[in-house]
Amino acid sequence: MSNENNIVGTNVKITTADPSALGVFGLAMVTLVASSQKLGITSGYSFVIPWALFLGSAAQLIACFNDFKLKNLFGATAFGGYGLFWLAVAASWLIKMGAFGPELAANVDMRQLGMAFIGYLIFTLYLTVAALNTNKVLFAVIFMINILFAALALDAFGCCCAPWGKIAGVAELMISLTGFYLSAAAVINGQYGREILPLGKKMWS
Repeated sequence: MSNENNIVGTNVKITTADPSALGVFGLAMVTLVASSQKLGITSGYSFVIPWALFLGSAAQLIACFNDFKLKNLFGATAFGGYGLFWLAVAASWLIKMGAFGPELAANVDMRQLGMAFIGYLIFTLYLTVAALNTNKVLFAVIFMINILFAALALDAFGCCCAPWGKIAGVAELMISLTGFYLSAAAVINGQYGREILPLGKKMWS
């Protein structure tokens, strides 16, 4: 008893590294793979689904949880919202492909997915306003996500006045390439403690 260490009242500080590099990398990877299908470079969804689950969803949700610990409301909300989006999209693809039975596949109504895209467009619009207070590269990523959701919604509702699927694919590819740069900047700038890859100053404060 006398040799026991009394740790009552001891303050333990746990630090958390910036999770944005992982979260944005997950977004960049899944949009790269998904854009290849929309642009006709690849076909089908079978090999898009794993990347949607593990990179689009899991990587962004990990970033979300850690951003909440860092009290970064913008990052946590964005990563959480988009991480759950890719989880829902993967489930939607599986339903459409008949993975959960022919009854569910037979009752697919793409307009319901279109409504979800409209909801995410609204979500992204107010993230865009918040992104004005971050940096230019992150703002560009969020801005292009608006284009993606608008095109996806129009495509889901069957509006054929433009090739909305292709437009969505181009937007997705641009999100991916810009996302890779943003993730690289977070890692490299953080490692060297100075700005090596510029991100641009915030546009509005």
